[in-house]
Amino acid sequence: MTHAGRRAFIGSFTAAGGPGIVTAAVTPGSGALTPLGAVNTVADPSWLTLSPDGRMLYAVSETAEGAVAAFRVTADGPEPAGREVPVDGSGPTHLSLFAGHLLTANYGSGSVSAVPVRADGSLARTVSGVLRHSGSGPHPQRQQGPHAHQVQPDPSGRWAVGVDLGTDSVRVCALAGGVLVPHREIALRPGSGPRHIAFHPGGSYAYVLNELSPTLVVCRWDAAGGVLKPLAEVPVLPGPPAGDAFPSGVAVSADGRFVWTATRGEDVLTVFLAEGQGAGLTPLTTVPCGGHWPRAITASDAVLYVANERSGDVTWFSLDPETGVPRRGGSIPVPAASCVVLAAR
Repeated sequence: MTHAGRRAFIGSFTAAGGPGIVTAAVTPGSGALTPLGAVNTVADPSWLTLSPDGRMLYAVSETAEGAVAAFRVTADGPEPAGREVPVDGSGPTHLSLFAGHLLTANYGSGSVSAVPVRADGSLARTVSGVLRHSGSGPHPQRQQGPHAHQVQPDPSGRWAVGVDLGTDSVRVCALAGGVLVPHREIALRPGSGPRHIAFHPGGSYAYVLNELSPTLVVCRWDAAGGVLKPLAEVPVLPGPPAGDAFPSGVAVSADGRFVWTATRGEDVLTVFLAEGQGAGLTPLTTVPCGGHWPRAITASDAVLYVANERSGDVTWFSLDPETGVPRRGGSIPVPAASCVVLAAR
């Protein structure tokens, strides 16, 4: 279905009934989504990322074998650009573009893979390197070994920063000859289970969201030296959780004034005011996430999108420019929704 205007792409778990990669039109101003179609050529495309020019879309296949796939973004939706590429790692949960490569964080195998990106945006047929993490944590079920959960470039573009839930640490790496080279490993509190990191747009601070303890770690970031220094650990909930509470997503506003987190189980979004150029976080409020089990959140302009995995929907919220508080706008059904990415325009 041809449709002009801005697009959103939504990942989902096909093994749980998800439709694959959903394309939606984005209504200017409100950010409301209108589904246009779905592509179901990749199993469990749980995480997506777009090329900077918006012409290519990349997806993980979060399966035991582990793979990535490239798509050309057309007026009629994403079209496969070549075959899936095995990542030599199991259960990839995140991917990002870095220094001419596509990096994947492989949760199951506790590793990070690099796949070269060709000049036309398609992928090389094999990985150029795999960095295998080592270590463990005190949690008896979740931390018996490494579980790389996210990898992304820092704001300077010099470093690839990987978050490992199983080893309670963040790894800062460089890329040389297509191979990730460890530069520094930063230890976090044992048992915290770090899941994702988001950088403040000022470039000097970052926030690590912990899954196994509902907290957010404020860190100083030194891009020149590739040094991440934890400063403070802040609760993301106003009090002890009533039951399960597994933080999943963290996002920072483009102007750096606000930080939002999502917590599964409690099914809430938490709003923080970022002060001191990002050095301090003050919790403002929590609001319902608009569904059940918010797996990921995405902030774009004055709108926040939430992929609610278990209720099977994507909800959008308008963001108050003065307080950062989300106000529910609407939702669309997407079974087993897992992430949302938006084209720049």
